[in-house]
Amino acid sequence: MSPIVLSVTIVAYFAILFTISYIAGHKADNEGFFVGNHKSAWYIVAFAMIGSTISGVTFVSVPGMVQASSFSYLQMVLGFIVGQIIIAFVLVPLFYRMNLVSIYEYLENRFGSSSYKTGAWFFFISKMLGAAVRLFLVCLTLQLLIFEPFHLPFLLNVILTVFIVWLYTFRGGVKSLIWTDVLKTFCLVVSVVLCIYYIASSLHLNFNSLVTTLSDSDFSKTFFFDDVNDKRYFFKQFLAGVFTVIAMNGLDQDMMQRNLSCKNFRDSQKNMITSGISQFFVILLFLMLGVLLYTFTAQQGIKNPDKSDEIFPMIATGNYFPGIVGILFIIGLIASAYSAAGSALTALTTSFTVDILNAQKKGEAALSKIRKHVHIGMAIVMGIIIFVFNLLNNTSVIDAIYTLASYTYGPILGLFAFGIFTKKQIYDKYIPPIAIASPVLCYILQRNSEAWFNGYQISYELLLFNAAFTFTGLCFLIRKKSTINNTTAL
Repeated sequence: MSPIVLSVTIVAYFAILFTISYIAGHKADNEGFFVGNHKSAWYIVAFAMIGSTISGVTFVSVPGMVQASSFSYLQMVLGFIVGQIIIAFVLVPLFYRMNLVSIYEYLENRFGSSSYKTGAWFFFISKMLGAAVRLFLVCLTLQLLIFEPFHLPFLLNVILTVFIVWLYTFRGGVKSLIWTDVLKTFCLVVSVVLCIYYIASSLHLNFNSLVTTLSDSDFSKTFFFDDVNDKRYFFKQFLAGVFTVIAMNGLDQDMMQRNLSCKNFRDSQKNMITSGISQFFVILLFLMLGVLLYTFTAQQGIKNPDKSDEIFPMIATGNYFPGIVGILFIIGLIASAYSAAGSALTALTTSFTVDILNAQKKGEAALSKIRKHVHIGMAIVMGIIIFVFNLLNNTSVIDAIYTLASYTYGPILGLFAFGIFTKKQIYDKYIPPIAIASPVLCYILQRNSEAWFNGYQISYELLLFNAAFTFTGLCFLIRKKSTINNTTAL
């Protein structure tokens, strides 16, 4: 595709994005930046959350994963729905009752300052690295399609990309993100649906034959109950889905910031359940697209790429279909990628300002000044990390960062679980060593699981072991004759 056409498409998208961002956030104060003044309509947040949970990596990778994993990912997505229900009826009422700006303030109220800082730093490291990796992969795509044809350096790509993310979030924060995410969700869903339509038309499939093609494909197998050692085994995927969404949505400042922007906890509950069910159908669309992509390459004799996550961009931008398909791909990619990056930048700003600097204890004017400086600082750090990834030029580094990000949520999950489901007080100052030891033990366990457990491979359920190690470690820190009786435990 012509880089000029792609550039015009991206500029037009961002023109609309900035217009919405300005209208939504031009009068936002600190409360509007952090929690949207608690005035967001639940159905708007629910629709926006669809785009929030799908990153650029998901947009590119999920269609390609059907080759190796079929539709097994839906087993995990079913777990997501159950996890969302648990968040809605356990965590959301608690957070609203405590009137939290940052959800990690709960840990300070429940245990003390050491656990509070531990949860905040684990989140900060995980979210910063995860957001930078996701944005890095998008920068690579933009470099290939737009910047290289114009002979522009990768550094300029990074600067412009991060600057755009900062620009549309610096004023309104969550208040702006809710409405810009509505646009992104709309673009994301429309792009996937129309890509399915154009590819199905090229394969001469009407609705009935499309359904038959999908159902008859070997890639469409969804449930795997046969081999407990298989990473696709149902209960591994399902239980991992439940606890992953609790940790990465319910205990993630990024995601919960949106939920806390609703008018009250009952509206937030409606939002959580609705968005969870909607996410299932959106992921199903991506998997259906994957089947059609592999069907198309087989029919046309096109060699599949070495990496499965390259098949969607290769086919969408490879002049196999009308130019609109490539344009839709770019819009969907940009919408999903910038949604994740923008929300991450806002959440990092909130967490660092409130949790680490404790700036909320200062006056409104001082808080506003600190928040704006932190927001700039977070954008600069994110840009530096993206540039370093490119210098390293090693995909194993990306894999390592994703693994690290998944490890960091385990201690957070263990801390919240202990705080909510017990009434015991613990020695707060010893929490950091426990939180650090748990991922170390998980690493040892994962490296040796096949040898120790007769070929059993630990998959996404590693998060459960991580949280369990933390929970167990906290049991050794219990103070004798020390319980609580307030709203910080259930």
